[in-house]
Amino acid sequence: MKQKILFLILFLALLGIIDSGYLTYEHYAKTIPPCSTNVFIDCRKVLGSHYSYFFGIPLALIGLIHYLILFFISLISLKTKSKIFSYLVILQSTIGVFASIYFMYLQLIIIKSLCLYCTFSAIISFIIFSLVMIFMRKEKREILFYFFGFSYQNFLRKIFFLIDPEFIHERMLDNGELLGKLTPVKYLVNRITRYKDKSLQQKIAGLTFELPVGLAAGFDYEAKLPLISSALGFGFQTIGTITNMPYEGNPKPRLGRLPMSKSLMVNKGFKNPGADSIIKRLALSGVEGFDILIGISIGRTNSIKLSTLDKSIEDIVTAFKKFERSKVNNSYYELNISCPNIIHGGEISFYPLRNLSQLLSAVQKLRIKKPIFIKMPIELSNNQTLNILKVISEYKLTGVIIGNLQKNKNDPTLVKEEVKIWKVGYFSGKPTFNRSNELIKLAYKNFGKKLVIIGCGGIFSAEDAYTKIRLGASLIQLITGMIYQGPQLIPQINLGLIDKLQKDGFKNIAEAVGTDV
Repeated sequence: MKQKILFLILFLALLGIIDSGYLTYEHYAKTIPPCSTNVFIDCRKVLGSHYSYFFGIPLALIGLIHYLILFFISLISLKTKSKIFSYLVILQSTIGVFASIYFMYLQLIIIKSLCLYCTFSAIISFIIFSLVMIFMRKEKREILFYFFGFSYQNFLRKIFFLIDPEFIHERMLDNGELLGKLTPVKYLVNRITRYKDKSLQQKIAGLTFELPVGLAAGFDYEAKLPLISSALGFGFQTIGTITNMPYEGNPKPRLGRLPMSKSLMVNKGFKNPGADSIIKRLALSGVEGFDILIGISIGRTNSIKLSTLDKSIEDIVTAFKKFERSKVNNSYYELNISCPNIIHGGEISFYPLRNLSQLLSAVQKLRIKKPIFIKMPIELSNNQTLNILKVISEYKLTGVIIGNLQKNKNDPTLVKEEVKIWKVGYFSGKPTFNRSNELIKLAYKNFGKKLVIIGCGGIFSAEDAYTKIRLGASLIQLITGMIYQGPQLIPQINLGLIDKLQKDGFKNIAEAVGTDV
């Protein structure tokens, strides 16, 4: 379809070249082209007006140059299929239509006469622009996202990074909640950012994921974003991590930035208002039914009261029971066994296989029908990870999310000068990328037929996302990349994945999963 449109644009640009070229010739020949004259039409009046010049250059010549440029970049785009030249076609057609609007304004309002040749050129510009807007929507969005990303990374982010990160995080949640309730705003944002394509759609564990990028647990632990997350381009969102009892968070600092490492220091320790509060909030805000897939991440309450393994398991089971009995229409659950910042955890851990088995057995007895994914650590050895995956597969859970924060402060992607600043917490973003990729590959190679893998950690581009997919991840999640790159990153990844799938000959993203293993 795109090639046919480019052929049509070439034809129209050629008509524009003939029209504006003829007017340019007549101008320098100092003659007026044949033109009927009446109360509405007077070519002599228009072409002889001083308004027919722009900084001393005849508008006819400017039009000729415009159509010549448009013709050649369209031809190159058609021959090379280069995205850059597709972008140039869009930009040039936009310049042309604005110039045509201006000149039509001059004719109709200022000169009060029409030149048929000039009007014909304007009509050509309007048609070309309309074709571009209708049939080059993907490329149009990519340009828009590029400029938004440039503005965010070079201006907005610099301002945000001058302010306390936890304060900014909370304001983002509040503003997101507000925007989600403003239907016109949500509709407008959705029209710009949400680009569906059959190649990205997957059916996993009985759920239809329209888009493969999800908002990871850890960002929206107050359930404020379900109404707006879909408009940002997410295909699914995890609320949480939510615990049975509320927890106000670890002592500050709870959040920090490591710009050179492209990382965040995270030390929240399952900060959240508790299961009861979240259920009430979702009910009051009227979002029991969601327009994208919503998951609830559940973890052990960060409380000194949970002094034994049995109490910790009972705490987790109680949280599951509360959501199961509620009217919250979530599509799946996550069970977070890997938070490294639980300061009241004592010696209790679910990494020992006996402890993990006891936990999963208790959860299994609830007979939950919705898919359950286990949030995995990335600091364990390959053998330890394989043993944990084996236990998870034996309990026939849906899958795993790989993975959580980077605990190794000597990881080569971490800049030592930045790490020294922080005495608490662990690290998200790029420092998690390589190790999470290794574990995704390991999990897919050994349990790819038994467990669905969601890749999480260090995703800053479509290339990063595609790497995880080819290593075995069916879906991906992110937070830190969005904070560093901007919210347009999500639709940029979706659009970029479409290109990569087409380039590699895949009709659907599911075909690319695990192809590098």
